[in-house]
Amino acid sequence: MPQRTDTPPTWDERAQLATFLDYARDTARAKCEGVSAEDARKAPLPTSPLMTLCGLISHLRWVEFYWFQVMFLGEEQVGPLAGATDDDPDPEMRTAVDIPLPQLLAEYEEQSARYRRLVFDHDLDSTAKRPIRDGRHVDLRWVVLHLIEETSRHNGHLDVVRELVDGQTGT
Repeated sequence: MPQRTDTPPTWDERAQLATFLDYARDTARAKCEGVSAEDARKAPLPTSPLMTLCGLISHLRWVEFYWFQVMFLGEEQVGPLAGATDDDPDPEMRTAVDIPLPQLLAEYEEQSARYRRLVFDHDLDSTAKRPIRDGRHVDLRWVVLHLIEETSRHNGHLDVVRELVDGQTGT
């Protein structure tokens, strides 16, 4: 795993945003290091049966797909989120327990590399092809900021789940 850092190589806005998103992603991956396959699938919170390490990593992967590819680029929704319903709003978390954590982490990292390039190749003021619920079109800057918030929030969930399944803390 590469050294995590929240210090950008340069002080321009794009480098700062990209660095913080990568830092949050790297933290999510670090929270999964060394966990057993069995523990990665455990849901230790009785009222949150989808809250597993596998489920959270899958969720982060598919949330990035949704915001970068579906909303920003205007592509069609594919993958587990395409089957989301009111009765099953998080199929990416439910189905993740059938996928080995190393595979989920590898897919997340591969996808992150593509999105790093996307952020580098587009102006931060570029607007999303699809509107959000209120009809407005967010810009790429907002998408990156939203994903920093989303990933960081779920890092807290990863912390709690990891501690409950095998006692590991820190990172």
